[in-house]
Amino acid sequence: MAKVAVLGYGTVGSGVVEVLDTNAAEVAESAGEKIELKYILDLRDFPGDKHETQVVHDINIILDDPEIDVICETMGGIEPAFSFEKSALERGKSVCTSNKELVAAHGPELVELAKKNGASYLFEASVGGGIPLLRTINDSMKHEKIDSITGILNGTTNYILTKMDKEGAGYETVLKAAQEKGYAEKNPEADVEGYDACRKIAILSSLMSGMHVNYEDIYTEGISKINIDDFEYARNMNMAIKLLGMCKRNQNGFFSIVAPFLIPLENPLANVNGVFNAINVHGNMVGDVMFYGRGAGKNATASAVVADVIDIIKHKGKHIDVNMKAEKAVLSPKDNAVRMFFVRVPEDLKEQALEIFGSNIEEVTAEGVHGEFAFVTNNLSEKDFEEKVWKMDSVKGYIRLY
Repeated sequence: MAKVAVLGYGTVGSGVVEVLDTNAAEVAESAGEKIELKYILDLRDFPGDKHETQVVHDINIILDDPEIDVICETMGGIEPAFSFEKSALERGKSVCTSNKELVAAHGPELVELAKKNGASYLFEASVGGGIPLLRTINDSMKHEKIDSITGILNGTTNYILTKMDKEGAGYETVLKAAQEKGYAEKNPEADVEGYDACRKIAILSSLMSGMHVNYEDIYTEGISKINIDDFEYARNMNMAIKLLGMCKRNQNGFFSIVAPFLIPLENPLANVNGVFNAINVHGNMVGDVMFYGRGAGKNATASAVVADVIDIIKHKGKHIDVNMKAEKAVLSPKDNAVRMFFVRVPEDLKEQALEIFGSNIEEVTAEGVHGEFAFVTNNLSEKDFEEKVWKMDSVKGYIRLY
């Protein structure tokens, strides 16, 4: 019998316990032995809870218990989660986590520490909730030369953009509705400004490159500047607007970015709506592989944590290798990335736009939008585009094309 501890009895932690309880037979069959919850670490007591006698307040009770095989860290945040995980791995106890912020900041270091101590460090639930993405990249696609990973990695922003598109409602109106439904936090900055998606693409970029991509090095832009007129143009262009996290390796370098993009409707990512996530991985031999599902939520995320527990128990006494080293990856400057841009300027600046961006740019129109000139540029580097935008007397907005 394997014994586990859960750190943090909040939304995800209680979900992990629920999965272990509800699917106990299936979990045991998958792991090859029964898995028993021995401890729950939390600052609070839970009188009347089925597991109230297993709640402890001192991490050392768990760390000092030789019976504990796996620790599930579902606390969130950097500290004290990082110190707890580090101490567990130093003692040879395997750890699995849903903590994207911590994995993005310290994942490669913790993977190396796990290897050094004959333990494992897994974090399937840190990206894409219950979507079995990281394990597939790390196992089934390990032989592939992955050259790009592109995804809708945040359900809140996707819900907001979908509502704006389908219902023609403004950003502030839809954000308020998302908060009332519980899809957006009272302070939605982490979601709407792209920070959540940035941490997730940093983890994916690290897996793709095998080195540590620091999320602070990734250019990040949110959705707060997108308005309903942008969607009018998008419809006329047969495109959708999505917040994408992207890492790509090509002849110009290794790039990572989070920003809104216009995507052709024939691309499967354009048709991912509501709170759902989708990630496209491109390998040199297999081509495009797409993953789709709920990217967040108690049960989906908890299921991914338990999948890691099962993997660790099946490989008890062995280190499960993860393609991440603590060596810092070198990202190419955003300036070198080449793409097309959709731009909106006041109508009286049409001649200036043609002079600066070239007379062969493609004009775009939209029903109900007046008093402006909108167009799609030719392929430009980000640096060239920014230089041209600065020369304009005024710009109402711009969105990259995927």
